[in-house]
Amino acid sequence: MNRQTDHAHHHAPPNYDRAFAVGVTLNVIFVVVEAVFGFLSDSLALLTDASHNLSDVIGLLLAWGAAALARRRPSLRRTYGYSRATILASLFSGLLLMGAVGAIGWEAVNRLMEPAEPAGLTIMVVAAVGVVINTVTAMFFFAGKDSDLNIRGAYLHMAADAAVSLGVVISGVLIWRYGFQWMDPVISLVIAGVILWSTWGLLRDSLNLAVDAVPRAVDPLEVRDYLRGLPGVVELHDLHIWPMSTTDTALTAHLVMDPVPVDDRFLFEVSLELDQRFGIHHPTIQIERPDSEVVCHQAVHCAD
Repeated sequence: MNRQTDHAHHHAPPNYDRAFAVGVTLNVIFVVVEAVFGFLSDSLALLTDASHNLSDVIGLLLAWGAAALARRRPSLRRTYGYSRATILASLFSGLLLMGAVGAIGWEAVNRLMEPAEPAGLTIMVVAAVGVVINTVTAMFFFAGKDSDLNIRGAYLHMAADAAVSLGVVISGVLIWRYGFQWMDPVISLVIAGVILWSTWGLLRDSLNLAVDAVPRAVDPLEVRDYLRGLPGVVELHDLHIWPMSTTDTALTAHLVMDPVPVDDRFLFEVSLELDQRFGIHHPTIQIERPDSEVVCHQAVHCAD
């Protein structure tokens, strides 16, 4: 006789709707201002930063939509709800930024070969506004950056943009005071490098979650050792750990036990420990007797 438990309740992630609304509004306004002054001053750095900020607005909208979908209740057809949308949003956002890196780098190299004469003072003032806007927006997502990859993506976009805008301010100062026109495309290349550096971890983690890899915050060896070390467990097989969203992790495992627990207290305590110690909110544990006919036929599905 098998005994099974499933933590089936729905975990609603924190609500960041206000942060997304304010962040999107501020950045849309800034993109328009930056693009206009970029054209007027013939500044590649401003135009580059404007295009990057536009991609960040799209990224914020994707993250916002995914966060809203994740709060929807599961249905009979979608038993896990729409929480996986947060993973897809993080992945698409990372791909979008990687494409932006290529476009920025290409344009900057062309401008190095054919330099223009941008207005340094205009660059400096407009970019300084961007430092303030992006820093304020980033702070909206600071609290959730370590617990939700989707929110972490939004935070990294804004934090990187604040640093990038600061770099553009420095470029404006050098052009204005010393006439270093070559600093404009050079700063654009630095911007591309900052975006690449800040995006790589997001893209790697979101891609891993998209293919059901164990989330980075969970050590599968520690989980395996914990389950194997439980009193009465003589064998562990079919252990699987995968992400349901950027905040929720699920687990299934078969425990061969002797003796078999007589009540559900054992399952309750294991589920609680998996939640509090490993952040696994949705465990499903099947208990089997040593003489059970259930056999793990495929070694790839077993926990060695």
